[in-house]
Amino acid sequence: MYFASDNWAGAAPQIVEAIAREAQCFGSAYGTSDLDRSVEASFNDLFEREVAVFFVATGTAANSLALASLNRPGGAVFCHCDSHIEVDECGAVGFQTSGARLIPLPGSLGKFGAGDLERAIEPFSPDFVHGGQPMAVSLTQATEVGTTYSIDEISAISEIAKAHQLPLHMDGARFANALIDLDVSPADMSWRAGVDILSFGATKNGCVAAEAIVVFDPHKAQQIPFLRMRAGHLFSKMRFVSAQFEAYLKDGLWLDMAGHANRMADRLREVIGSSNRARLAWPTRANEVFVAMPGPLAEQLRANGAQFHDWSHADGFQPSDDEVQVRLVTSFATQADHIETFAKHLDH
Repeated sequence: MYFASDNWAGAAPQIVEAIAREAQCFGSAYGTSDLDRSVEASFNDLFEREVAVFFVATGTAANSLALASLNRPGGAVFCHCDSHIEVDECGAVGFQTSGARLIPLPGSLGKFGAGDLERAIEPFSPDFVHGGQPMAVSLTQATEVGTTYSIDEISAISEIAKAHQLPLHMDGARFANALIDLDVSPADMSWRAGVDILSFGATKNGCVAAEAIVVFDPHKAQQIPFLRMRAGHLFSKMRFVSAQFEAYLKDGLWLDMAGHANRMADRLREVIGSSNRARLAWPTRANEVFVAMPGPLAEQLRANGAQFHDWSHADGFQPSDDEVQVRLVTSFATQADHIETFAKHLDH
């Protein structure tokens, strides 16, 4: 019963087989092989337009390098207060930008709105050099608390960003899970809604180490090769990352895996919703489920083999004095019997 994180899951067999096949081959280095070029080009089809793509190994690298490419002196990035770049990436954005700061925005259910963004931008004056200058807006899809922005919400945020000449970045570590939830195309959830640059995640969804920075206007991507090189993410054998993406995108594997993870989370939500011993902390949509339960019950579940993390981000939810708040995450590798076994121990 592994619900600690989708990072705990292994790799899909198709991904491992693709790496093994490439291990038998020769190919030119540093992202110049035929495989690298072919997979980069496949992103044009995926997003229905010409894009610039840069492969890296981690989501932190994708986020921080994407934002570094948008840097301005005294730069400020507007993001949700629970976002990964704010809470979990050890100041990587500030490091890669040589000092840009994050401006955390409030917002329920892991999302900020267009009004929140407008109010945060308003105090910055172009004439007040001491205050620095806005440089980008970043939103997370799916969010850190298992919710998703609708297309209309993304478009509204983009409209405010564009009014202030600010590019919009999307942290898509769980891009596939959000896409399945909204039932839209990759283009609809990104550039058509006003996203300028995307951190396209695959590691949480069945890959070993495969993330991509996708720039929807290739003319604005000139600095990323240098930023990636300086950050140590231009791998000499980049084709092993490309091989993962080739298998990941082939025949819709990535969407099949995300769909499975979301369905497993739906079943978990059903189990929690019908329990007399635990309750859903708030409604979620993708592959994360947040639960309040008595502390002894959490320990009993762990003693019976359930793996999950305590969660401190309350998002306005207040557990009772005898409850703990925990996070359960499903993945491509979650099995239906994991859920049923968890349900059995939850109710006994």
